Amino acid sequence: MKTLSQLFVIVAITLSSCLQPLWAADAPARPNFILYLTDDISASDFGCYGSEVVQTPNVDRMAREGMLFSRAYLTTSSCSPSRCSIITSRYPHNTGASELHTPLPADQYMFPQALKESGYYTVLAGKNHMGPAVQQAFDEVVGGRGPGGQENWRQLLQDRPQDKPFFGWFASYDAHRSWSIDDKAAVYDPDQVEVPPYLFDGPKTRQDLADYYHEVSRSDYYLGELRKELERQGVADNTYIIYISDNGRPFPRCKTRLYDSGIRTPLVVFGPKVARGKKSDSLASVIDIGPTVLELAGVKSDPRIQGVSFTSVLEDPQSVVRDYAFAEHNWHVYQAHERMVRTGDWLYIRNAFPERMNLSVEAKRYPAAQELWQQYHEGNLKPEQMDVMQQPRAAEELYHVVDDPHQLHNLAAEAKHAATLARLRGVLDTWTRQTCDDVPETPTPDRPQGAKIGHQPGGIMPGIASGAPDCNHPGPVRHADLESSREP
Repeated sequence: MKTLSQLFVIVAITLSSCLQPLWAADAPARPNFILYLTDDISASDFGCYGSEVVQTPNVDRMAREGMLFSRAYLTTSSCSPSRCSIITSRYPHNTGASELHTPLPADQYMFPQALKESGYYTVLAGKNHMGPAVQQAFDEVVGGRGPGGQENWRQLLQDRPQDKPFFGWFASYDAHRSWSIDDKAAVYDPDQVEVPPYLFDGPKTRQDLADYYHEVSRSDYYLGELRKELERQGVADNTYIIYISDNGRPFPRCKTRLYDSGIRTPLVVFGPKVARGKKSDSLASVIDIGPTVLELAGVKSDPRIQGVSFTSVLEDPQSVVRDYAFAEHNWHVYQAHERMVRTGDWLYIRNAFPERMNLSVEAKRYPAAQELWQQYHEGNLKPEQMDVMQQPRAAEELYHVVDDPHQLHNLAAEAKHAATLARLRGVLDTWTRQTCDDVPETPTPDRPQGAKIGHQPGGIMPGIASGAPDCNHPGPVRHADLESSREP
């Protein structure tokens, strides 16, 4: 028979356990997460996405053991705006940081912060490029070591608190220019590279692509190192790994652009509730990553999130959570304002500044671009290689992506596609209105040649005048959303 004091101890222990935060009761079972974010890599430059040259055995293994998304899209193909969009789960013009080198405002929502507040240990390692405000979302912010910023990542996993689930935002500098070659990946023969049809097939371009391939493979090597450490610690089976890039390869008609070469991202997911060895053709956006992670972690979503969770797709690759993916191209050294919608087999682009050439920092600065312009002046380019020289440009572009995977044949002027064009105009109009987007009356001007690197002062970013940073509407996600948005 228990004494009164023994009964008091039992009651106290019982009450104490009941009053613990809900997450603490099942902390050992809560999944871990690694978001591996590469820099400037197009989806087609992986073995699992069809490359016959680039060696990516660890990403390929993830695709075999997890799920590969064939139609995953970024919201912008520009470094810092893309990262700010991913961490907030919001469109670039809604973050208040829609243009290159603009820091994220401190009052914006960040999904890693919600994980941190729910008991996760959160760490950002490697490239930040979102500004100082993101530090509040992480227990630790650590710069990278080595040419790609990945050499200290395994040590960070080893040194993490062992009594908490963890979320790691591991962001490499690979494959951002300038190139650096080391012993962590293959060195490629320029004669073996795959030159896309919109680039000139010459020696400078081939060498440029070969060096870029090396950095793609190096990002893959460090993915393998992370998996080794997870397996060594015995937590691999309870960890989700999400592999993506912030924008397309840093070559003409790729980075900053709204074609698949710039805006389609690799998205490969491995984890405990992911169907093994499956490919999903379901449409996905990078702003869907945040709500997906939160749902898998058992953390409540937030009304400021504009993305949708794709956890149902992870279990069933045929599941559909969105019918539309949207993206934007804003100032990136050069003035720009383009908007894109991807749905079904179609991709539609609207250009607010068709009188301007569509240039980015890569336009004339690096070998592949230099060779492209040299051959242009010598009259040696094919029509599909002259995109960056067009002035004026088309105000509207329409592509059937299945028949035209590189988006080289604009169908916007063809009468037989008039109904499709009108429909996608309407979709983009609805998204523009609902997400409070706009075309600034005084847009940010081009950065003068030789000016200090940074955001160019003197203009207004898209959406600022319309109150977009305080606008939370996601725009149309499913076809039914579009129907319900029509005025009576």
